[in-house]
Amino acid sequence: MARNIKHFIFSASLLALSSAAFAESVVCHVSYGGTTQLVEALPVSSPYRVSPVSIGSYFLFRIVFQKEPAELANIKLYTYADRDSGPVIIHQASYAFPSTNTAVYGFSGLNFVYEPVRDGELQYWCEIK
Repeated sequence: MARNIKHFIFSASLLALSSAAFAESVVCHVSYGGTTQLVEALPVSSPYRVSPVSIGSYFLFRIVFQKEPAELANIKLYTYADRDSGPVIIHQASYAFPSTNTAVYGFSGLNFVYEPVRDGELQYWCEIK
């Protein structure tokens, strides 16, 4: 009996690990200053705990991916200017979930965001993986 319980626990653990390996994520291809960086986000239950990622010395990029509850399922993308006085939002986009990737530039299309002070350009596009 104890052996069956151990086998069940082991099997359940493998199933949980394999499910996590195939979990959907949002991956954004963010280009700035000649460099492209991949920013990935897994689904979250609360948008308030998602921190932005630094892009170059001036931009911050944040992905909020919510799948549940169904009425709140969406993907929100934020770009901030990282000023001395604190981050300032300069771009926000919202997409319904589930979203469908297109052949080019994922579900978001190619987006351009411009620095309000230095005239730099950030480009991004996002896909569901």
